[in-house]
Amino acid sequence: MDQGVSATPALSISNIEVVYNHTVQALRGLSIEVPDGKVVALLGSNGAGKTTTLKAASGILPLENGRVASGRIRFFGEDIDRWAPHVLPRRGLAHVREGRHVFGELTVDENLVAAGNALNGRGGKALDIEAVFEYFPRLKERRRQLSGYLSGGEQQMLAIARALVGQPRLILLDEPSLGLAPLVVKDIFSIIARINREQGVAMLLVEQNARVALGVADYGYIMENGRIVINGPKEVLLGDADVQRFYLGSGDSGEGRVSFRDVKHYKRRKRWLS
Repeated sequence: MDQGVSATPALSISNIEVVYNHTVQALRGLSIEVPDGKVVALLGSNGAGKTTTLKAASGILPLENGRVASGRIRFFGEDIDRWAPHVLPRRGLAHVREGRHVFGELTVDENLVAAGNALNGRGGKALDIEAVFEYFPRLKERRRQLSGYLSGGEQQMLAIARALVGQPRLILLDEPSLGLAPLVVKDIFSIIARINREQGVAMLLVEQNARVALGVADYGYIMENGRIVINGPKEVLLGDADVQRFYLGSGDSGEGRVSFRDVKHYKRRKRWLS
C-alpha cells in the first residue's frame, strides 16, 4: 500500500476561520501543514479547537451547523474546503473520529467490507482485508464477532483498520487514546507508528496526551482557544520548558500541568516554524 512520498504537503490549512451557528467562532486564523509521509501531532486542552480542525479538513462541519468562513484547505495541492465529505475518502483522506465509530451490529469483517466502499472511484484497487489484519492480529482473531461486543481498545483498533482498508494517503486521527488503559494506548500507538513507517501514510494526530503523541510524531502544533500557540519539531517541543510545564506536567516549578491561558504572556509563537 506504500504510495511514495510527494513534495506537495498532504494537508495544508491556511489561515482558516471556523464558525458554528453563524456566530460562535471556533478557529481563528489557524494554519498548519502535514508533509506527505509524516506524522504531525495537534495538541491542546479540551475546547482548544483540535476536533474542529479535523472536521474542517474532512468536510463534515456543515453536518454540525459549522462552516469554514475564510481561509484555504488543500489536500495534496487541491482546494477541498467545498468538497462533499463522502468524496474525500475516495480521494484518499480518511477521518478516524473521536469515540470509536464502528457499526456495533456488524461483525469485524463486515465493518471492514463496508469501509471498502471508500475505494469506489479510486482506480479499481482491490480490497485487501488480510493486509489490514497484519497490523491488527487481535481483530483477525475476532473477525466473526459483533463489533459492539469488542473491548474499547479493540473498537479503536477497528476504527483505525476501517480507515486503513481504504488505502488512504492521509489519516486524521482524533483522540485514539481516549478512555483506554495505558498498556492499550501503548499498543495502539505502536501500530500507528508502524503503519506510518511501513505504508508512508501521512497522519494528523489530535491528542490531549502530549507525551504519547510526540513519541510517534515528527512535528507538533499546540492549540489554545482556536489558535496555534507553539509549533516545532518534536525534539524541540519536548525540550522546551514551557511545553514541559504546560503540557507534559513537568518542570522546575513543580506545579504540574497547567494551561497557557493561565499566564499573562499568552501569545502565538512562531520561532521554530520552518
